[in-house]
Amino acid sequence: MTDVIDRADRRTATPVPPVRNPAKERWVRRAPLLPALIFAIVVTQVPFLVTIYLSTLDWNALRPGAREFIGVDNYVTVLTDSRLRAALLNTIWLTAGAVIFSMILGLALAVLLDRKFFGRSIVRTLLITPFLVMPIAAALLWKHALYNPAYGLINGLFGGSTDWVSNYPKAAVIATLVWQWTPFMMLILLAGLQSQSEDVLEAARVDGAGAWQIFRRMTLPHLRQYLELGALLGSIYLVNTFDAVFTITQGGPGAATTNLPYEIYLTTFRKFEYGEAAAAGVIVVILTIIVATFALRVISSLFRMEEGR
Repeated sequence: MTDVIDRADRRTATPVPPVRNPAKERWVRRAPLLPALIFAIVVTQVPFLVTIYLSTLDWNALRPGAREFIGVDNYVTVLTDSRLRAALLNTIWLTAGAVIFSMILGLALAVLLDRKFFGRSIVRTLLITPFLVMPIAAALLWKHALYNPAYGLINGLFGGSTDWVSNYPKAAVIATLVWQWTPFMMLILLAGLQSQSEDVLEAARVDGAGAWQIFRRMTLPHLRQYLELGALLGSIYLVNTFDAVFTITQGGPGAATTNLPYEIYLTTFRKFEYGEAAAAGVIVVILTIIVATFALRVISSLFRMEEGR
């Protein structure tokens, strides 16, 4: 009789949930990502640590046996060298010019593609194409097919024999970068435009607001975070521009377009100052990390905005 009662009690008793181990569950979820994480650390962080070590050495390849620890002297040289200061200024000019103009053109094209018209999908595909071209191929295309003073397309259309690369080196590099990065800005801003509420826009039209008023008072404030995101992501990539400078101008004339990546290249393979080049590379990485931090904040704010809708 007692056994029957015990079995009945076990059937009616509330089951005890198993003891959860949050730490173990987190590791189980993260375990599939560990190989990728280890690979990323080996490929990116270990070379960066080696670069930091090299930046503390006085190492010239012309004197392979002479390596001396000098601490932060290479960083002092980088920050006080007039050539590197000029390269930093050129980097700012090239990056800012390319980002601003590609942002303006990208916004205009995004507004165009946000409207319905016949062949929109074909036009959108054609406008994205420049971003898919390899940077070195794009630079060669612009240098020979457009800028060449003898047979370039620009001189062929407008006449004359202007040597665009020699006379306007910064503009030549910026135009190439704008052509290549405008599709990137266009896609980001187009996503922002298509996330607008049609009901709100229609209500504004019913209230008598014109197209320019809607764009200035509603669309631009809505696109602010998308504009910030495009500018920050574009700056992260464009600050490391090497292909266009190396291919089109070789840093000239007179170092007019020598930016930091190209100056690091010259320091490494022309002056053979490995320690100084490593210090300049570390500074560029730090500047890129600062910009990337702002980009991540903008991205996180976009996600929070989407979750709040």
